[in-house]
Amino acid sequence: MTLEEARKEIDAIDDQLVTLFQARMDVAANIAKIKMEQNLPVYHAGREREKLADVAGKSRDEMKEYTRVLYTQLFELSRTYQDKLMGKDSPVYDEITHAIESTPRVFPKSAMVACQGVEGAYSQIACEKLFRKPQIMYFQNFDGVFSAIEKGLCKYGMLPIENSTAGSVKKVYDLMIRHRFHIVRSVRIKIDHNLLANRGATLSGIREIFSHEQAINQSSAFLKSLGNVKVTAVENTAVAAEMVVRSGRTDVAALSSRSCAELYGLECLAASVQDTGNNHTRFICISKDLEIYPGADKSTLMLVLPHKPGSLYKILARLYTLDINLLKLESRPIPDRDFEFMFYLDVETSVYSEDFAQMISDLNSICEECKYLGSYTEVV
Repeated sequence: MTLEEARKEIDAIDDQLVTLFQARMDVAANIAKIKMEQNLPVYHAGREREKLADVAGKSRDEMKEYTRVLYTQLFELSRTYQDKLMGKDSPVYDEITHAIESTPRVFPKSAMVACQGVEGAYSQIACEKLFRKPQIMYFQNFDGVFSAIEKGLCKYGMLPIENSTAGSVKKVYDLMIRHRFHIVRSVRIKIDHNLLANRGATLSGIREIFSHEQAINQSSAFLKSLGNVKVTAVENTAVAAEMVVRSGRTDVAALSSRSCAELYGLECLAASVQDTGNNHTRFICISKDLEIYPGADKSTLMLVLPHKPGSLYKILARLYTLDINLLKLESRPIPDRDFEFMFYLDVETSVYSEDFAQMISDLNSICEECKYLGSYTEVV
């Protein structure tokens, strides 16, 4: 048999498969109708296990696992189709629809915003990129920002969520488990770390450097080149600059932003010391109320899945079936549950699309817990 002949044979088989697949989905539609009339759930675990065992048993030994994978995907497609036909009501999607209708058409120019750190912090820079005239209230730690939103002290809060070189800000992810909030915007800013010191200081005379742990990790090569210099992690890069000023010493320095040099009257001993020039941090703007502004095309969800094989695969299969792009998948331990994890998903699809509505309905039906954190646009 030639290659061309083999391809023609494949094409003929595919023609049959397409016809049979559509016939199978038509029967699945009839089953959905019956289940709807009898108020039965779409998912029947026992039936699927029996079916997988049956089709695998009918396969050649080398084809058994391939057959299981094929039919597992077919089951996912059938459930997605049945859920769509049954038009399941989703309280979460009803809440989303209400937020779309009630949110103002234009993002506010001014608001009271909670930020971690002090004047000159990167969160302030991110805040001023989103709001033209923000009123900023500073808090010592990330927990204080979340609490300010929950208590109504501030309308919005700015929090770093991930860095292009150092990865996710795990403390923020851990706090996201405990607090109630929604994401209304995200913003990406370029990070530029500089070694700042009091006037009269020299690079060779520096004995201790203060900065945030992320900035320290992002500038590891430079710090290593300095030799025997003590590096101390503090709450914020701007706090580090403030500490240097207050100390009055010329043997200490801070890894901080260029704006802090002007703000605190410090000299720059070394500029742009981060390991890579392509260093960006993504900040999220959070609020207590769900607000969805026009153009929202990114969404974040927190999922708790059944602790059994295939749980995550089912989520990913649904996203693939709906042609929804997965931007990020982050796992974090569930408090008080040994070796069990929750997942944070960032997905890319318009909040107005049918695929988005179907995704929300599907995830609610197959997760132990599905927490919708918001839909938004990202400012670059």
